Amino acid sequence: MFAIFKRELHSYFTTPIGYVFMAVFLAVSGFCFSITTLQMQSSDVSTYFQFLMFAYIVIIPLLTMKTFAEERRTRTEQLLLTAPVSLTGMVMAKFLAAFTMFFGTLVVSAVYFFPLSLYTEEMNWSRVWGSMFAMVLIGMTFISIGIFVSSLTENQFTASLGTIGILLALMIVAMVNSLIDSYVVRSVLDWISIYSRYANFTYGIFDFGAVVYYISICVVFLFLSVRVFEKRRWS
Repeated sequence: MFAIFKRELHSYFTTPIGYVFMAVFLAVSGFCFSITTLQMQSSDVSTYFQFLMFAYIVIIPLLTMKTFAEERRTRTEQLLLTAPVSLTGMVMAKFLAAFTMFFGTLVVSAVYFFPLSLYTEEMNWSRVWGSMFAMVLIGMTFISIGIFVSSLTENQFTASLGTIGILLALMIVAMVNSLIDSYVVRSVLDWISIYSRYANFTYGIFDFGAVVYYISICVVFLFLSVRVFEKRRWS
């Protein structure tokens, strides 16, 4: 498992994918931060994180689109399927490599908050770190979805579009919820909405239920990825 993890992480730096991801992530997050906080000289970072969350919809597929699609395209998938590692270990290694890239880039973007603290004495660090923690959970969830979609195709562009479609659907559920009259339907949509689960973290509140939800979604999609390869191995 560690060998696959190391190989996958190394591939992000031997191909343009890793550099493109970091450049786009930092450019988009820096732009969002400047227009939502620095220009307004505001210590309220909730708008920044909302912008960043929606930017994830396009940015994270850049990181996950090649995860398994590239293996199928280059016909190296069989080497993975016959490697002395379980399918779960293989999927987890790919997931952890993508998550490491994402997490490292997110940590670098955290430096934006320190110059902001020089402009205002009202910086609420509990809200900042609570929102950052939520961003990690949401990013983790999005990566697992992207890996699952990548396992279904050998075309990176298709994997990217498919991931964007699923992420967009999960994000806009909360926005259309208010237009639905049925309480039961609204409750179901609110329960599956990734966006609505994020709210408590913006107030510095640790929402254990939301943590369980994000981790559960992540586990489900990683499990589905394993099932895809179990079926492929025996077909």
